[in-house]
Parts: sequence; C-alpha cells; structure tokens
Amino acid sequence: MISLEICASSITSALAAQEGGAIRVELCDNLYDGGTTPSPGQILTARKLLKIKLYVLIRPRGSDFLYNDIEFETMLADVKYCIEAGCDGIVTGILKADGSIDKKRCTQLVQLAKQAGLGATFHRAFDMCADQFRAMEDIIEVGFERILTSGGKSTAIEGSRTISELVKKANGRITIMAGSGITEINVADLIIFTDVNEIHATLLTRVKSKMQYINDRIVMGSSYGDEYSFDTTSAERVRNVLKKANAGV
Repeated sequence: MISLEICASSITSALAAQEGGAIRVELCDNLYDGGTTPSPGQILTARKLLKIKLYVLIRPRGSDFLYNDIEFETMLADVKYCIEAGCDGIVTGILKADGSIDKKRCTQLVQLAKQAGLGATFHRAFDMCADQFRAMEDIIEVGFERILTSGGKSTAIEGSRTISELVKKANGRITIMAGSGITEINVADLIIFTDVNEIHATLLTRVKSKMQYINDRIVMGSSYGDEYSFDTTSAERVRNVLKKANAGV
C-alpha cells in the first residue's frame, strides 16, 4: 500500500489529513516560505487532536539551509520541545556552504530525537544538495529514516527519473518519499515510474472567509492579494489521491 503524508500549515489542515486517510502529518508554519517551525500552541493542539503520527518541521527560517550558531541553538530547543509535547518525529535538514550535508549538526538533532523515541525525516534541503547520491549516503549514516525529495527539481514529476534512481540505490536502507506538485492527476504515474511507497503533498483547497465586512482597499500581505480567503488541506482530495495511488497496487 502507498502511504500519504500531508504537509499541514494549520490544525484544520492536519485534521483534514487525518479524516482523509493520511498516515502522518508534517506540521509547519509559513507554507509559502517553504515552511518553518510551527508555534508551541499549534504543536500542542495538533498532538491533542491527532491520532495519526505527528512530525514537526524544525526549520528556524525560510531561504537556504545554512544556519548560524543561534539558529542551530533554536533548532535544538525546538526538538526538545517536540519531545516534551509527545510528537512522533521531526523533519529537518542542515547543509554546509558547499552544498553537502552538515553531518555533525544533523547528527546532534537526530540523536536528540531518537534517544527520546522520535523518528526523523530529512526534508527537501536534500534537493538543494550538490550531489544527491553522496548526500543520501551521508543521511543514511546520520540515522534519518526517510528522505523527502522532488528529485532536485521543482516538482516530483520533473525529478521522477532521479527519484527512481534514488529508490534503487537506497535498496531499502532508507525510505525515499516523493513530494512537491503531487495531485490526483499525476500520482499514479509518479508511483509507477519511481516505485516509491510514500508520497507527500499539501492537497489544498481555497476557502472563502466568513467575514461580513470586507475592506477591499487594502492588502495585508496575503500571497494571493486576497485577505478574505485562505488555503487548507481538503479531506476529499486526500481520499482521492490515496485512491488513485493505490489503484494499481
């Protein structure tokens, strides 16, 4: 069976993922900045309401994955908080300036998590590596359980050839989870071509605000220039993607 992880930037999205049949939520904030660590309140509320696995993104800011000492200290503190909150795992990744894996710092994060019984996913910092196949060996050595990747391209479909090669070279030593741009339309073809067993998606739908008063003379910073609508994961889309993903299994 093909398993689905939902990247959720709200509790509403996390609950929709659960309702639709996802096995795991990656909880984050600031989705349109590539994702950052969610607030303590989000983490605690998600842990309270979710029965499926809860992994939390450990990323102090957007942009690149080269972090200074203060940012790394923050990441360590966030992992400790996730442990205390009863999360199932973390999602993280740190690179060196040359595009290789920062094994020393990644090992500190992973060991901290694993000693408390949490799992660890290496996120799409992997797609920004200079050599993905060397990076995969380093990530295995560090002790991550899976890699989330689009094959070094903007979407998993574009990077499907590399994803397929990674699955073969991994040979069961680590899970390769395909993510980015996965929809009901392309998921079946992606699975056939790459042979992945886990997929990662947001599966968003646009929801209109219930506000009665509308001030249409101002933009506060919405990605869509619309302060009266927002994106949230659709439970129906989750169900549909899982149905199509497993149709040929």
